[in-house]
Amino acid sequence: MTEEIVVIGAGVGGTVTANRLQKELNREISAGDVRIRIISDTPQHVYKPTWFYVPWGEAEPEDATRPLADLIDRRVDIIYDRVTNIDTAAKSLSLSDSGSIPYDYLVVATGAIPDIEGTPGFGADGNGHHFYNEEAAMDLRAELSSFEGGRLVFSVVEMPHVCPAVPIEFTMMADARFRELGKRDDVDLTYTYPIPQLHSVDAVDEWVKPRFADRDVTTYTDFNFASVDADAKVIHTEDGDTLSYDMLVGVPGFKPSSLIADSGLGESWMEVDKHTLESDHAEGVFGVGDVTNIPTSKAGSVAHYAAGTVVSRVAALARGHTPRTTFDGDAICFLEAGTDSGSHMSFQYDTEPVIRDETEFVHWAKLAYNESYWLTARGLA
Repeated sequence: MTEEIVVIGAGVGGTVTANRLQKELNREISAGDVRIRIISDTPQHVYKPTWFYVPWGEAEPEDATRPLADLIDRRVDIIYDRVTNIDTAAKSLSLSDSGSIPYDYLVVATGAIPDIEGTPGFGADGNGHHFYNEEAAMDLRAELSSFEGGRLVFSVVEMPHVCPAVPIEFTMMADARFRELGKRDDVDLTYTYPIPQLHSVDAVDEWVKPRFADRDVTTYTDFNFASVDADAKVIHTEDGDTLSYDMLVGVPGFKPSSLIADSGLGESWMEVDKHTLESDHAEGVFGVGDVTNIPTSKAGSVAHYAAGTVVSRVAALARGHTPRTTFDGDAICFLEAGTDSGSHMSFQYDTEPVIRDETEFVHWAKLAYNESYWLTARGLA
């Protein structure tokens, strides 16, 4: 009898998991003992970190996408459809257009979704800018290129958010770019964060304080949006304070797919064991990437490393063995420190991150990785 392994979602976590599973279980697939399928609601794979560079003209929208069929190994079946329900008791998935399919082992990699309409100041009635899709990134490019001066406020509106270094990176990049253009003296660069420090990671908070001070970045911590008057360009906080702006850019709130709560896999984010990545609520169901509630960053590197653990455990189960591999929260994050230098840090659940001194080499290493990512997605790196 063929073991059915299904991956839902074809972002970083889902694509890497599917490709690595076929490599690990190649012999079983050839013998007809295992079949791997991946379900995606779009034929395009998007490498989302690229959107950060589009507003600065350092990447184009086409750099962010590839046809999914070009990335997924031919021994993995692709289903282009949307999953509407996971029946964990029956081990069955309901699809929007393709009926239902069974699974023996399921990997959920549906990511985190920007809640633009639910974020004050960023929905249809607001004038806040972000860069989490092509249209928004290109709109922000136009606004930045025509911005001659005034207060540019960059705000993290809600937590958790994806790509945790992005708020620091955008602010550093804005400072460097406006200096290059000779406009920095005309721009009041302001940064807000919703907890009582500049970043949720203590090491990043300590690293960025002197750098923001050196760059004359105005900062507000414990700054929580209540509402935004888009016409007056004023942010109102939950504490009753106000902050005016000429341009508002920020990180909106993020949420998981409604599929998680609807299928009983978590009240919000998918609830998993942080070491095995198996669901707290269903046997044989695993989570990879931003969709989970594991206590670490929602970052592509975490999805990449977590995929390795899930592949090992699912392969062991498919072979009738006891899984041994566990996940320790491995993460690595780059930190752009402007337009020509960068730093990086690595950490696990039980180790504090150490941030390296910024160098030009690290900046170029990050850009090089963005180009080589497509090998990673194929499971080749």
